Parts: sequence; structure tokens; C-alpha cells
Amino acid sequence: MTTAEDNDVTMQMSVEQRLFRDTSAEFIQERASIPATRALSKQGEAYDREWWATATEFGWTALLVPEDLGGGSASGEGVIDLVTIVEMLGAHVSPGPLSVVSTVIAGLTHPAATGEREDLIQALLAGEKVATWAVQAPGADWAPLEPAATATRTAGGWMLEGSARSVEFARESDVMAVVARTDDGVITLLVPRDADGVAITGGDSVDLVRKFGDVTFSGVAVKAQDVVAEESAAPEIIAYQARVMNLLQVAEAIGAIGKVFDFTVQWGFDRYSFGRPLVAYQALKHRYADALLWLEASRAIVAAAARAVQEDRADAQLLVSSAKSYVGDRGVQIIQDCVQLHGGLGVTMDHDLNVYLRRVMVARQTYGTPRDHREVIADLTGL
Repeated sequence: MTTAEDNDVTMQMSVEQRLFRDTSAEFIQERASIPATRALSKQGEAYDREWWATATEFGWTALLVPEDLGGGSASGEGVIDLVTIVEMLGAHVSPGPLSVVSTVIAGLTHPAATGEREDLIQALLAGEKVATWAVQAPGADWAPLEPAATATRTAGGWMLEGSARSVEFARESDVMAVVARTDDGVITLLVPRDADGVAITGGDSVDLVRKFGDVTFSGVAVKAQDVVAEESAAPEIIAYQARVMNLLQVAEAIGAIGKVFDFTVQWGFDRYSFGRPLVAYQALKHRYADALLWLEASRAIVAAAARAVQEDRADAQLLVSSAKSYVGDRGVQIIQDCVQLHGGLGVTMDHDLNVYLRRVMVARQTYGTPRDHREVIADLTGL
């Protein structure tokens, strides 16, 4: 469904922006839509490495990378362009590690990051390697600066112990950016997935292809040069990564929710009951109206959060947590209502509604639940 607002945005785009958006949309439609997701799920796979390497050729992984490292974006606003791509991926429930890879890249390229990472960044840009973020402590609320992994200084670097839960694509990644506690604060360390002492359990989630694993670190030796964020800079870098990751979670959810609402409205016009289309019934009109109101409010707060993160404003965390809280609650409610509006058909595994609902539910729960982010809002506003 194309709106007047969509047309206005398109008119404001440069030729390069339109080309970037349109070619990406065509590729997602042809190679990364729901049939591809269902096929991967049947094979027990999260994504296809060859497909991912092709996807990176569109520049998706380069959007948060400075130009001197081979990055850049069509608009000059990498966060905004990345949100646009992630929304498209959400609209098709696409597979792939774009959000988590982008979050790791955000840490690697942060001005306060340490060490030379050009080789790894280039490998991530080209899809030759995939990185993930190990930050969540087992059995704890979302608190990225309070990890369960610990790092002890050694003669040659660090010794890593402990664990991290719900590490996205833990088995499918090549390297992990692990957040760990030290005697002086927190740091981020780069650890190869197959390093000695790394053990991964679990893997599946409610989503058909978004996989997570719990990771245990037992005496993992990490070289000094593999420190990405030292104690003095780590809180700033990790907080920025958390904002990026949660922004991408809600952006993907918005893409999915918008698509579900559009085809549910179309279903209401196409489906007749007692000689009238479903949308003609007053009681159902109210439900469509409520869903549209929540959807547009969700879009507005996500757009505001994206702009704040792009500009690195002081209110960025407040807006991101507000978006995660609001979209997390209302998004699931919108899709559940759309399930009801489809009647019995909506609860079948064969209907795409099922796939969309799973994606939005996982986006709601990962990297902080709505409740977690309401607590962040309360802290930020002094409540």
C-alpha cells in the first residue's frame, strides 16, 4: 500500500538513494522473502552464506562504516539508510545477520574504539565473515554494562571466563564481540567462535530463522590486541551499540507490522460475510482504526529515534527505549488483532501471519523487553 507520505519521501530522494532503495527492495523480494525463510527453516538453517555475501554487495554492511574504511551511504546518513533496509527485511521476514553485524561494526568503528580493525571490517563488509555480540547475562534483565563474563589480565592479554546468553547466530558467526567485566569496569573482546574454551548450547527460537545460542567461556585466552573497547571507553561504545541494536529491532518490527496491516485491510475488502465485505461492519472498522492509530504512532516514534541516533543526540537513548517499549507492546497487539480479523485462517501455520507474529515477538523480547526499557526511561527521567 503506497501512501502520499511515501510519495513525498520518494520525491525528496536523490537518484543514488532511489537506486539504493529500489535495487535492495528488488533483491529482497526475489531472494529473501517468506518462501526463502520457510525453506531455510525446513533445512534447519539461519541464512545462506552465499546469499549473505551477495547482499553485502548492495552496501548494507557499509552504512555505519566511515568512507576511509570503504563505507558510506547514499544519503550520507548511514543510520537512516540502515533503518530503511531493515524495515524492508522485516516486511518480508527475511533471514540474515544484518542487525547484529551492523551492531558489531558500530562498535568497531566507534571513534573511541581501540586497535586496528581494518582487516576484520573489510571481511564483514564483504560478507566473508559474520560477527555477533555476546552481551546478555544469563538470568538477568537487560543491562549491557553488567555482563556475566569476566576478563582477567594476563601477561599476554586477557583470560575470559563466564557466559553470555541469547547470543544471536552464535553457531553461525565467525567472531564474537564479548562484553566482559574486569576489576576496573567493562571491556569488549574479540573472540573467534571456534577458540579453545568456547562452548555453545541451544540455537533455535520462536522465529523460523533467527537463532540464538548460550555461550560459555572457560579459560579462553584473548590477545591484548583483540580488545575493542577498553575500560575507559567501553561504557560509551556499548551504550551506542545498544541503541543501534534496539533501533534496528523496532525498525524490523515496524516493517513486519506494516505489511501485516496492509494485507489484513485488503483481506477485509476481499472477504464477504452475508453479502458485505468485512470492512463494512462497524465493530470491525473500530479494530482497523485502532490498529492504524497504533501503527502510525509506532512509525513516528521509530522515525524520531532513528533521527536521534543518527545525530547522536542526548535524547537518543530515551527515544530508543520509548520506541522499544511502545512498539514491543503495541506491535504484538496489532498482529494478534490481525490474526483475529482473518478468522480461523489466521491461526494456521500455513498463513504468513504466523511467520510475521514470530518475528515481531522475538524482536520484542531481545536486547531488552518493553518492561526493561520502561525502567531505562524511568531512570533517565528521574522517576
